[in-house]
Amino acid sequence: MRLATDIGGTFTDLVYLDERSGKAGAAKVDTTPPNFEKGVIDVLRKAGVDGASISFLVHGTTVIINALTERTGVKTGLITTRGFRDVLEIDRANRPDLYNLYYTKPKPFVPRYLRKEVTERVNYKGEVLEPLHQEGVGTAVEELRKEGVEAVAVCLLHSYANPEHELRCERIINQLWPEVSVTISHKITREWREYERTSTAVLNSYVRPIAERYLDQLEGELWREGVRGHLYVMQSNGGTSTFAAAKQAPITMVESGPVAGTLGAAILGDLVGESNIISFDMGGTTTKCSLVEDGEVKVTTEYRIERTRITPGYPIKVPVGDIVEIGAGGGSIAWVDEVGSLHVGPQSAGALPGPACYSRGGEDPTVTDANVIAQRINPNYFLGGEIKLDVEQARKALGRVAKHLAMSVEEAALGVIRLTNANMVNTLKLVSLNRGYDPRDFTLVAFGGAGPMHATALAAELNIRRVLIPVQPAVFSAWGMLMTDLRHDLIQTKIMRTDQADPQRLSDLWQNLEDEASAYFAREGMEEGRIAFQRYSDMRYAGQEHTVKVPVAPGAVTEKSIQEAEGSFHRLHEKQYTFKLESPIEFVNFHLTTFGKVEKPRIPKRRSHGGLKDALKEDRQVDFDLHGRHRAPVYERELLGTGVILEGPAIVEEPDSTTVIFPDERLSVDEYGNLIIEIGMQDDRSR
Repeated sequence: MRLATDIGGTFTDLVYLDERSGKAGAAKVDTTPPNFEKGVIDVLRKAGVDGASISFLVHGTTVIINALTERTGVKTGLITTRGFRDVLEIDRANRPDLYNLYYTKPKPFVPRYLRKEVTERVNYKGEVLEPLHQEGVGTAVEELRKEGVEAVAVCLLHSYANPEHELRCERIINQLWPEVSVTISHKITREWREYERTSTAVLNSYVRPIAERYLDQLEGELWREGVRGHLYVMQSNGGTSTFAAAKQAPITMVESGPVAGTLGAAILGDLVGESNIISFDMGGTTTKCSLVEDGEVKVTTEYRIERTRITPGYPIKVPVGDIVEIGAGGGSIAWVDEVGSLHVGPQSAGALPGPACYSRGGEDPTVTDANVIAQRINPNYFLGGEIKLDVEQARKALGRVAKHLAMSVEEAALGVIRLTNANMVNTLKLVSLNRGYDPRDFTLVAFGGAGPMHATALAAELNIRRVLIPVQPAVFSAWGMLMTDLRHDLIQTKIMRTDQADPQRLSDLWQNLEDEASAYFAREGMEEGRIAFQRYSDMRYAGQEHTVKVPVAPGAVTEKSIQEAEGSFHRLHEKQYTFKLESPIEFVNFHLTTFGKVEKPRIPKRRSHGGLKDALKEDRQVDFDLHGRHRAPVYERELLGTGVILEGPAIVEEPDSTTVIFPDERLSVDEYGNLIIEIGMQDDRSR
């Protein structure tokens, strides 16, 4: 049995596949903060899976991002090069909005009195200018111990080029204070940029004891359930790692759940012949969007948490799926500000108390309440009938908004839906139009419990002509985890002009990275024949600040392969920035991605012959926004057979999600059971 579990802000999801019978299934329960491992065990029991039968389990969690955003990590100290104690405070000079008078610099996770300096100096070439004064390290350790610090980050200047002094610091700390948790910056990232490297090391230290306790508790609970199979954690880069590796570098799990959905969308797109995908994941708390071009999930090391219009947030310089996330989900709260303007989110009602219609004590109006009022959600079929929604409670909650805006409850509900859609359209633009991509060239893959309900309206707004709703969209991110390989990224900063680069030196550099990655996977028990490498170089025009990631051919580096990389850089730079130059080009970072290939479940074709009459449940009056209110047929998704075609307006229901088909849209069911929705069919017919 292969299993994946995904902890979200509202629900904890599980998908499983019995490799012997081919049977697949899913389950969903409320997320259980602060004891998140309880939700995993709850959903395991609800699915009725025998722990002893589980051979492979991969887990995605919000524990790390929650600990960072809620400031529930441990007291952390920093040891750094003399003169660089205030790097965390100084931050960067760039601001999100130059003319915003409300701009504030982020408050460091390590206060100044816990930032200690040691005498040493290495230059950017890795040459030692001043040896490490080891007695200074001992003094710093003693001072931090007296302050009750639980974790220590070590980030020395230019350690990415020569880690000798950091390694010596680590040995001294382990000898003097073996019980403290230590993060050494070059083991997390070997890219330059002292502020970003220091921030990453500090944030890893801040959450490392939390991650260790959580994964130990989860492993213990799984052991008591009889689970003896391989245990993996979903990483932010779109791969997995073992529990042991994740405990050492928990910062790599900061976006472990959302990126799995993007990876699943890319795999599904490849299966159905769609290589250009925009993934749209709307859950109970947040909406996540990402773009997949030519089947490749984009990864960045420019990720920041808590970035807003008025603050730059905190950089985390590890590979993270390039995802844009906003606080908009089914549980997002609608509210009216002091000047009478309507807002939706980012605050969420979560699972408890949840939206007002849950009748669990929640009184704030949410997006789910608005969809109930618009009759897009069947109040008797939410989570397959597990939760009976109270329409009157939804009306009462939205009544307060309606009163503020001097309109009916129905109009207020529609206003909440429209504003939510507008926020999400802007998010989709951030990953497409704002980066030089035309949304019309992409298929929108919508998932998450609320994704299919809003997807077609968003597609119409952006002139996207095709929407794909996967099977069991509410647990699709967990399904994506089942399709992942182990992954390990190594990035090394070495700045050199391409026209002056020595091919043999470059070949040796790549070979050293591959040898290091192979040794890492050997320790993880991965067979050599299952290891695959992908090379990239971050390149720029000499004198520029920003780089472009360029694919690099495998094998020995030659003059010809360097010229091919230059040509690729020119093309990609022009695509991203709309121009190219005749200036010299520089290599900046060398990025090796290594995959440890695991057996993946095969996706079977669906053999179902049910027609529209078989799937028809009822018809009800539904508000289709600008299309007006229509008496729409309601179908049960499971009973829609392969090849079935239906015209909107219509509603397609399943236990944990609802798909809305507007009057000018047409839905068909493909051979894998996916719903394919063509947008703007009336426009096509009129032409």
